[in-house]
Amino acid sequence: MRRLVNAGPPPGVIAYDKAIPVGWCAVAPRQDYSFLERSRVLKPVDDQPVWSISCLFVRRTHRRTGLSSELIRAAVRLAKKHGAKVVEGYPVSPRKSALPDVFVWTGLPSAFKRAGFREVARRSPSRPIMRSTW
Repeated sequence: MRRLVNAGPPPGVIAYDKAIPVGWCAVAPRQDYSFLERSRVLKPVDDQPVWSISCLFVRRTHRRTGLSSELIRAAVRLAKKHGAKVVEGYPVSPRKSALPDVFVWTGLPSAFKRAGFREVARRSPSRPIMRSTW
């Protein structure tokens, strides 16, 4: 991780409550995430260069506070600062009303919508591809 941070750009954003880290959002150019290149469900929508939000974590004590959307917004700002024009997210759209937290490590569509993203593709009932563009 230290090597990634030192090489830049930073691999994501961290949210703090005073001095305690309470949230994390990973964001980087899509090509940095080899698992996305191998996925049929999350394959590229078009040929635009995009940055991808690949992981989202909020400490249990800070969940359901809107922090996920704030982390997503901060990740977009970081990507913009490094030249991105498009940021994608790959949230899980639960089939039932509640999913265990461990299964939503890529976020929920509602958090991305609150952060200004819109759905641009869905190749699986549970995995939309959402984008923020400017």
